[in-house]
Amino acid sequence: MTILIIAAHPDDEVLGCGGTIARYVAEQHDVHIAILGEGISSRHERRSEAPVADLQQLQVDARAAAAALGVRSVSFSGLPDNRFDEVGLLNIIKPVEEWVETFRPDAIYTHHPGDLNVDHGMTFRAVLTATRPGASGVTVPDLYAFEVPSSTDWAFQRIVPTFRPSVFVDVTSWLERKVAAMQCYESERREAPHPRSPEMLRAVAARWGSMAGIPCAEAFELIRSLRIEGASAAQKTNEKLS
Repeated sequence: MTILIIAAHPDDEVLGCGGTIARYVAEQHDVHIAILGEGISSRHERRSEAPVADLQQLQVDARAAAAALGVRSVSFSGLPDNRFDEVGLLNIIKPVEEWVETFRPDAIYTHHPGDLNVDHGMTFRAVLTATRPGASGVTVPDLYAFEVPSSTDWAFQRIVPTFRPSVFVDVTSWLERKVAAMQCYESERREAPHPRSPEMLRAVAARWGSMAGIPCAEAFELIRSLRIEGASAAQKTNEKLS
């Protein structure tokens, strides 16, 4: 099975589903990460003021985090950080469509639309638009939304729709890989009690695990699942093209 993670920024992929990624890899599935935004440039008054070396280092960190999880590939689009609303939705959809065509995934994990961060919400819309059934030669059967600590939670359930997880993945054996992958992001990691700290990542996993009757879990909202007769839609498409 091929899994595609589409994130707005470097580190979102680890925060949202790092344990699940590590589990998929351990189970011999192909996992690919695609990151739309460049990250950190919004911390400067002007995008042009962001040091090129810092942006390059963030990509190095993203590759290191992916390696820690065992991911097969990492792709970057380089959209302006926290300015997706200035880019226009179509310009976000285009790279997503290219990734879907390239990787032909059986499932996509991406942001929840109710996040505080504007880029997260627009990433969700772009993914939903790019993967609408019948829109292209590739049908993605399953689409999941993940939470991002310090974004989903800081919306305080005041942005509609709120995150309502319905799928819980046991990551007990893989949680420390997620924590280690997050530590690769020198500019993004934080100390407790920040939500992105190792202690709080473990606490969130324990909270979701308690709801599912297991030690540690990652939670997802199932956005769409297409149950095609016989092989998965992605497999059928691949067979036609082979």
